Amino acid sequence: MGIRGNMTATLPGEPETFSFFGHPLNKTLLRPETKQTQVKLYNEALEEYEKDPDNADNIIWMGRRTAYIGNFREAIAIFSMGIEKHPDDPRMYRHRGHRFITLRYLDRAVNDFEKAVELIRGKEDEIEPDGMPNDRGVPVSSLHFNIWYHLGLSYYCLGEMNKALHAYEKCWEASEIDDKYISTGHWYYMTLRRLGRDAMAERLLEFFDRDMDIIENQHYHNCMLMYRGEMTEEELMGKARELGALGLVTIGYGVANWYNYNGEKDKAISIYREILALEGWGGFGYIAAEADMYHLGIRP
Repeated sequence: MGIRGNMTATLPGEPETFSFFGHPLNKTLLRPETKQTQVKLYNEALEEYEKDPDNADNIIWMGRRTAYIGNFREAIAIFSMGIEKHPDDPRMYRHRGHRFITLRYLDRAVNDFEKAVELIRGKEDEIEPDGMPNDRGVPVSSLHFNIWYHLGLSYYCLGEMNKALHAYEKCWEASEIDDKYISTGHWYYMTLRRLGRDAMAERLLEFFDRDMDIIENQHYHNCMLMYRGEMTEEELMGKARELGALGLVTIGYGVANWYNYNGEKDKAISIYREILALEGWGGFGYIAAEADMYHLGIRP
């Protein structure tokens, strides 16, 4: 049974979901300081939602805040309710699709993002507010960007690289600031390498340098510098381990993937295993590492 087959199963009652290998993925506990902040924001979103439960913005923030405290299945239910009330609002599908990725329901994620693509056709892009604003208070993503970005990731994890490539090309077109170019470029480059389009991948790298104005996506920026030969794999993995779980999931996946498509699968698998030993199973690098191991037929 492939990943697609796995995605059509009924969602479990407990734990939160299952890995591509069928292993239970239990709810990850938030750090106390993070939990305190997120619960406060959740309560604020709940208060606004209860004032006007039909308001699209209130539904979206209710769903987002529910996901941020780790209740992904409940968040999907909230966005599903939002779709019933606002079937032509692409934001509902974008956010529900994101949480389908988290729960490894990739087919359902693709369906939602493809629907969102239909709904944004011919419309202007719009800034998407951050759940946790960065230090500059500058949002670094937008609706069109996020729809294409997450659609690309869904296809990438399914192993459908040509479809992933098309999504990342569209995501690149929806980019206009360095943070967007960096995050798109990271997955765009890896997809090109997976497809054996090495010359095109090398041309893509010419766009990036050390002096880019990066607000949030420093981990991806470091990966791009490694791809350009400005850092070694060992240097980058040392930095990833110093940064802790988030650094290891994000940067570590980039390095592991680099080894994978450069013919050093043993090194790649070793880092995949290191990533999958972490508790935080919701990160995109974690999900991609898990999908890669699944496609390789190697259990973690």
